[in-house]
Amino acid sequence: MANLFDYITWRGDLDCKKSPLNPVDFLIFSQLSYLPFDGIVPSPEEKEEISLQSALEIILEKLHTTEAGFGPVLGFKEDPDFINALINSNRFGNCRLLGYVNHIDTEREIQFSALCIYTGHGDCIISFRGTDSSFVGWKENFNMAFKEVVPSQQEAVKYLVKMFPPLKRSLHICGHSKGGNLAVYAASFCGKKMQRRITGVHSYDAPGFHESVIKSDSYTKIKDKIYCYIPQASIIGMMLEQGCRFNVVKSSQTGLMQHFLFSWEVTHNDIVRAEKVNLKSRYVDKTIREWVGKLDNEKREQFIEGVYRILRSSEVKSVHEMESSWPLSLGRILKSLGNIDESTRVLTLKTIAGLFRSARNNINTLLHKEPN
Repeated sequence: MANLFDYITWRGDLDCKKSPLNPVDFLIFSQLSYLPFDGIVPSPEEKEEISLQSALEIILEKLHTTEAGFGPVLGFKEDPDFINALINSNRFGNCRLLGYVNHIDTEREIQFSALCIYTGHGDCIISFRGTDSSFVGWKENFNMAFKEVVPSQQEAVKYLVKMFPPLKRSLHICGHSKGGNLAVYAASFCGKKMQRRITGVHSYDAPGFHESVIKSDSYTKIKDKIYCYIPQASIIGMMLEQGCRFNVVKSSQTGLMQHFLFSWEVTHNDIVRAEKVNLKSRYVDKTIREWVGKLDNEKREQFIEGVYRILRSSEVKSVHEMESSWPLSLGRILKSLGNIDESTRVLTLKTIAGLFRSARNNINTLLHKEPN
């Protein structure tokens, strides 16, 4: 089936006036936020713009001319093809970029990045980046399990208010993974005046929220403008409470790899829908909900802090490193268990044991046959 590369080819010669924005465009803008625009796209304070085509050409030039290890870092193996496809597309290449922010603070446990995009035809898109491979980025994700609000959500609201377009444009907000969570949170708490200007909020396989957010009047006011998309094997998008109806979509990948947008199937103007998530997704969702439901906020925090302390005391530097060299990384992580205090170690291992018990208790979920 077709993917976003096919879509860029199909719609590449049609600007957003001839062919209005649709869910596939916001999927592409969400993926765009992962590219390393540091030092290329002006910051909010600079009040300047650069064309997407020019910005991408600079990234390619830096990739070709800088020494290995000192150039911009691409997050996905598909990024070079993605960049070249966008450069050659009138629909995307002529968009204007501005207001780029990329901020990582290990002390505050925050990883935040965002980008503003003008199509040139009356549309403004705010795209929030999802979690990168840093442990602090993933730590902030898990903090959502016990905190009503995390620093990047606060930053997202400030960013949205700061970038509030002075011109009369249609305002769209989007993001993938944690970026989708930030998009929904920022739209919920940016204020009534700005909420009226928002046309839609597009969230792609994003984790949910603390229940206090879902129950708030601010969330209720924007709820009808939120469009949530998750793949059939979703795990990230099934975490915590969403408060809105899912659109289940098809992916060419299996398992956790469905989380990545390059695998999502599309048509000429939409994402290909599926009837429901699969058994494995429901099994993981049920297991995690049961496990987390048995932990109060204090125990959730203690467990997450314990795991993070173990990872930081190991020699493993990032999620990417852990994935690329799993046996070596696992050995280092197990070795680092001896570097933390006994009470933290006992609590962490006991909580992990609880997860395995929940997994065993819900194994029957996998045994139900899907209807034909």
